[in-house]
Amino acid sequence: MGMVYGYIRVSSTDQNEDRQLIALYGKGVPDERIYMDKQSGKDFKRPQYRRMVRKMKKDDLLYIKSIDRLGRNYKEIQEQWSILTKDKGIDICVVDMPLLDTRQCKDLMGTFIADLVLQILSFVAENERANIRQRQAEGIAAAKARGVKFGRPPVPLPENFYAVHQAWRGGKLPLREAAQKCGMPVSTFYAKARRFENVT
Repeated sequence: MGMVYGYIRVSSTDQNEDRQLIALYGKGVPDERIYMDKQSGKDFKRPQYRRMVRKMKKDDLLYIKSIDRLGRNYKEIQEQWSILTKDKGIDICVVDMPLLDTRQCKDLMGTFIADLVLQILSFVAENERANIRQRQAEGIAAAKARGVKFGRPPVPLPENFYAVHQAWRGGKLPLREAAQKCGMPVSTFYAKARRFENVT
């Protein structure tokens, strides 16, 4: 048997990886061979994952806590699984799904069952990703309907804007000078002036 590795993925920097770490420690994976990415599982363009795959050799063993930690793209999970197990000769064990342990399914029936389980779980992982995106879109739409504003708050107008605007509209100031007095580019001053006039 070769080296033992572990892979962890969390979707963002504020997510906690403790549960995955505990699962890998429980399997005896040493710290120096645990690789972690903090980014989405939509594809495999992840620096730590790629670094780990480059280091791994035939007969090494990779532990992951669950299949969705590997990724959430059905097709790419299938491709990566094939690259690791068939091309590189690496064994994979999914801690939360004992049926996905390539050490236990070397015969034809075992391989068939593992492939079937992998396809189902990969589908579920991608489907969950689609559901998350839909829930996010619905949440944003509901928040907008309640009047929640997204993005940066608008910069307040300078105190002298109203007086300068009046002088400009009264023909006492040219546009460029009015913009300079308000500390704005000409285009910004003009846009804010039009917006102000439409409101008032």
